[in-house]
Amino acid sequence: MKLKLRTDMKAYSNSDAVRELRLILDKAPGGAVSGEWISTTEQAGVSSQSGGYRYADGSHVAEGDNIFQTVRQIVEKLEASRTQRFNKVIVHWAKSKIPLMRGRVTVDAIFDEAIVPRGPDSTIYEAAALARRAFWEIYGDVPDGFIAERGDANVHNQTNWFGPHRRVLSIRTHSKLTLATDGLSTPWAGIAEPENGVECELFMELDPSAMTSNQIDDWAHLLIGLGDLVADGFQVAADVEKHRAILFCSLTDEFSPMTRVILSRDSRRIENLPFGSVPLIRVTPIAEEEIAHQDQSDEWASSAARYALSERGMDVK
Repeated sequence: MKLKLRTDMKAYSNSDAVRELRLILDKAPGGAVSGEWISTTEQAGVSSQSGGYRYADGSHVAEGDNIFQTVRQIVEKLEASRTQRFNKVIVHWAKSKIPLMRGRVTVDAIFDEAIVPRGPDSTIYEAAALARRAFWEIYGDVPDGFIAERGDANVHNQTNWFGPHRRVLSIRTHSKLTLATDGLSTPWAGIAEPENGVECELFMELDPSAMTSNQIDDWAHLLIGLGDLVADGFQVAADVEKHRAILFCSLTDEFSPMTRVILSRDSRRIENLPFGSVPLIRVTPIAEEEIAHQDQSDEWASSAARYALSERGMDVK
């Protein structure tokens, strides 16, 4: 016997969600008079929830966090229903002013363009790359395709730098070679925030006459690794701005006699990126003896870092 799929089943609606939630939200913690919960659907593999109960003065009620699970289940039911296009659900609850009456609950399922993640082929990525290249062409010749690492980009076009670009540019003059990261300031891939990535780019200056091509490649790949650390860190650019210079990390033996890396402020900024400008951060490898007798107990060992740079005659204002 062939089974017939039922087509008369009523879809789960906002009204159904209101009825289901009212029974639960009315069991609010003592003193709560209102509540709001905001839940987004999965955007590029990530969903979010915020909100909670409120007292009459607007302050947050510490209890009632279990409501998040209930709201998430409601969102999943609305998604499964497929009767409307949405990516955000906002639940409001207000306690009834009449004793023994149920509170007022509203459920709004909306489509918010602002939280739609950028796709893997967004034109904004190339716009950022062109802005960086135009900046560096002021300072020298910029050949194509120096160093790039793309093997770990995911389906959203995210590399370890959370954007599609994870590479290093080479900027040459007759007497100087500058290596610069090219991608830390590319806007996030698969994420909606209006930010130029981690809001900085790194650079280091070398004397090409004293280095082999293999050594130059080693320093370029070091910049890739430093970029990974900056992207994985928390507001490194802000810490550099605050302290002027920070002792950032140690180097492996292959870079001997250099043993440490200092990140410091530079006066220049890369303009015309999709969400404004970003600062440059100078990378300076140093030998251990340059800070051997300096106090490194302050945050980021910034005093020692500034001392080492000043001994080299570098401005760290």
